Amino acid sequence: MGMTITEKILAKAAGKKEVTPGQNLWLNVDVLMTHDVCGPPTIDIWRREFGEKAKIWDKNKLVIFPDHYIFTADFHANRNVSILREFAKEQELPNYYDVGTERYKGVCHIALAEEGFDLPGTVLIGTDSHTCTAGAFGLFATGVGNTDAAFILGTGKIWEKVPESMKFVFEGKMPEYLTAKDLILWILGDITTDGATYRAMEFTGEAVHALNIDERMTLTNMAVEAGGMNGIIEPDDVVRSYLRGRTNKRYEEFFSDADATYQSVYNYNVEKLEPVVAKPHSPDNRATVREVKGTKLTKAYLGSCTGGKFTDFYNAAKILKGRKVKVPTFVVPASTSIVKRLRLEKIDGQSIEDILIDAGCVIAPSSCAACLGGPADTVGRSIDHDVVISTTNRNFPGRMGSKKAEVYLASPLTVAASAVTGVITDPRDV
Repeated sequence: MGMTITEKILAKAAGKKEVTPGQNLWLNVDVLMTHDVCGPPTIDIWRREFGEKAKIWDKNKLVIFPDHYIFTADFHANRNVSILREFAKEQELPNYYDVGTERYKGVCHIALAEEGFDLPGTVLIGTDSHTCTAGAFGLFATGVGNTDAAFILGTGKIWEKVPESMKFVFEGKMPEYLTAKDLILWILGDITTDGATYRAMEFTGEAVHALNIDERMTLTNMAVEAGGMNGIIEPDDVVRSYLRGRTNKRYEEFFSDADATYQSVYNYNVEKLEPVVAKPHSPDNRATVREVKGTKLTKAYLGSCTGGKFTDFYNAAKILKGRKVKVPTFVVPASTSIVKRLRLEKIDGQSIEDILIDAGCVIAPSSCAACLGGPADTVGRSIDHDVVISTTNRNFPGRMGSKKAEVYLASPLTVAASAVTGVITDPRDV
């Protein structure tokens, strides 16, 4: 019986020739990632269980990115970063990327990719549900709780059950008005927020492999919004090319067998799809943009690990060039390297950064910012009566601040088109 790419990677990590869904395994972890929200409690649990003077299992395999609540005056948030800083010094961690220094990178999931930690065929665990983003590189990546992470800190191992796999096949040539965000929102509308619970979501097909790495990360990033354990795309030349300039580490590629067993298979033709949104208050509350067009907005938001990548801003800039936004529009690049790229790369002779500024957008420092609500002084945070259209990943009550705000999730094209008009607008109409 053949195996899926996820099953093959887990077999390798467990030192087995083959595995089957439902099987429990001890996995050797290649990378553990944490940040300023979950890092301190993970460290506390590790100290309690392994001792005050213990050393972590492998300092080269732990990666820490302060990124969630960092540009704030909040004492508790600031203290969390101080705890990470002290821990990194004590354990002599080479992969600590401190805020306020030249090493600061931005949102952990994008920084992991940029720094060459997302290696095909490996196991990457993070204390963040969107760790599944890294699956765009053909590796097994999933989020865990602080206790599991503390056990990894001490042993380098984790106990996992092999998930069933679901396959999502996208054929056809992507229309210019569609993005990967539309594709994942179509899936969520079809299977709901628990339709892939504890399963691997494998994305494939002509349209998927035509996507650049930014767009692929959008697909795998939101696997968790369907309850998925991981999202994954088989590696190809796009992945190899991206990694070539970022790492010299060796890695092994895996591919699903033709006779692999899937729990279910979903087929889509991208040429027949149209732009969609997720209406309040759930990522699976799908509607076509035209079904909700004209909905009045108070804010627009371009950012997060899902929608703050270079391609997201490039797509938005195509619409915003030469236009002005009618509602406050916040731009939060996911990483500091993306900030530099926005200054360097141009559309018709004008830098993308200047296009966004000229359109009236507010550009904030790289971080998770309002995607996770955050302290009261967080940029872009919603207030009681906000109606926000956003490129983020979740629109539960209170996710971006106020529980009374309404958040529509959409692609960068739809967010930009809507920011220009002040109401929800199909990008095809501008």
